[in-house]
Amino acid sequence: MRFKAAERNIFLHILTACNLSCKHCYINKEQHGSRQLDKKEIADWLRLFAAPEKTSNIIFLGGEPTLHPDLAASIILAKELGYQVTVDSNGYLFHDLLEKVTPQQLDYLSFSLDGPDALVNDPVRGSGVFATCTANIRRAIEKGFAVSVIYTVSRKNIAHLHRMGDLLLSLGVRKFFIQVLGLRGKSAAADSEATSQVNRREWLATVPAVAASIARRGIHVTYPKVFLEDGEPFECAGNVAENYFVFPNGRVYQCPLCEDYPLHNYQIADGKLVKMEGLREESFFNLAIAEGCVMNKLLQPDTIEYGSNGKVRFRISCCLLKQEVGNPG
Repeated sequence: MRFKAAERNIFLHILTACNLSCKHCYINKEQHGSRQLDKKEIADWLRLFAAPEKTSNIIFLGGEPTLHPDLAASIILAKELGYQVTVDSNGYLFHDLLEKVTPQQLDYLSFSLDGPDALVNDPVRGSGVFATCTANIRRAIEKGFAVSVIYTVSRKNIAHLHRMGDLLLSLGVRKFFIQVLGLRGKSAAADSEATSQVNRREWLATVPAVAASIARRGIHVTYPKVFLEDGEPFECAGNVAENYFVFPNGRVYQCPLCEDYPLHNYQIADGKLVKMEGLREESFFNLAIAEGCVMNKLLQPDTIEYGSNGKVRFRISCCLLKQEVGNPG
């Protein structure tokens, strides 16, 4: 399993505002800002990262990106610039998005659901969210949009992950992303089941088997590797892939685990991508440690286990290393 060569991913947060208050939200306004990019800024930043000679994926994010009145125009421009375009939404689809863009202009519309029903999902994401999100998933699919669903695994909902297959099939969804809960933003500060990571035993006993089971039903499933197997080499995406996590205050990170700290490698200033000096996230990318990911060791040390001899029992993979099961087509 390797990172995809010559593929670029630009995660563009066009605002940090949201209509929901999800318990595990990773947005940190102290570090990411609270402003909303205007239409011209979005266009300028899209052009700044455009590279028509490469496969470039643009993912519009928030907060809730559909709250932005110029999202539709930005999607159309991104497609014209040669991007593969995705919007990650909480399901509310403000500003009549489905009436303003076409399935040809938007490659994927991705919805976040953290449970197979309202009883599991809504305590994490908010009252009424499940009903609204699933209704808009159906509406998007009826209009011909390619739809995916994102499920963030926590101790609160891991026992219900296996039930997602039935829901996805009933909705007509054919692409499913399982995410590991990152201790960033709200989840780094809160202490509840909804903001608690599962341990290695829980993850390995559940996620790979459920992913394979859902894939056998015709759904393409992607989930993070998380734990490396014995002898499996560690690779940091900061060294071997091209990912940019862009925030409204102009910060540009290459490692999502660093987003709660002013360690960003780049800053957008005066319309240019400026390389930052001093101690930055890239300073850690080439460090080789027994635990695998250096940033995980520094920021999420509780995910690592040691034996009685003091040696690490397993290595943590780069959080951007994914496993895929099923037919991507």
